Amino acid sequence: MSKARRTNDWGFPRWRGYGSGSEAAQVRLCDRQGCSERGDCPAPKSPNSPERWMFCQAHAAEYNSGWDYFAGLTAEEAAARESSETRDNSGYHEAAHYGWAGSGDGSRSRDEMRALELLELDPDADFEAVKKAWRAKAKLVHPDVRPGDADAAKAFQALQLAYEVLRAAAERRSWGG
Repeated sequence: MSKARRTNDWGFPRWRGYGSGSEAAQVRLCDRQGCSERGDCPAPKSPNSPERWMFCQAHAAEYNSGWDYFAGLTAEEAAARESSETRDNSGYHEAAHYGWAGSGDGSRSRDEMRALELLELDPDADFEAVKKAWRAKAKLVHPDVRPGDADAAKAFQALQLAYEVLRAAAERRSWGG
């Protein structure tokens, strides 16, 4: 019979956490067939279901790459849901001077990207190109040119709003340096 060994749990710092035993820890394996990695990333089995798959990080990334949270929604509905959920969950809002960290190409906010898309401009367009595009498009749908046309009036209002968003962003950038 072998002699009992001394433990490493003397003095401070303790080598194991308080209350931990010396028995083997239970490790859940990845739920992907044939994978022997640790499964510690939960993934829903179906939408609105409490049941979860437990994948390793690589298989969770593969599973989530095909997941579309906004499937079946129009762009407006998806944007409304996203804004309401980020507002409700976080309680914090992105500061205006951190616009470079928002959605888009990294230098523009989501609203600026939508405005550039409406004006049919590239994301790296400068404000002079914005002015030219706005003037060209506004001449086509201006209420003085097309009186009584409700669709033209709506298009003109959308162009005005896009121009104001991009003008304000250009002013913020010029103040920032």
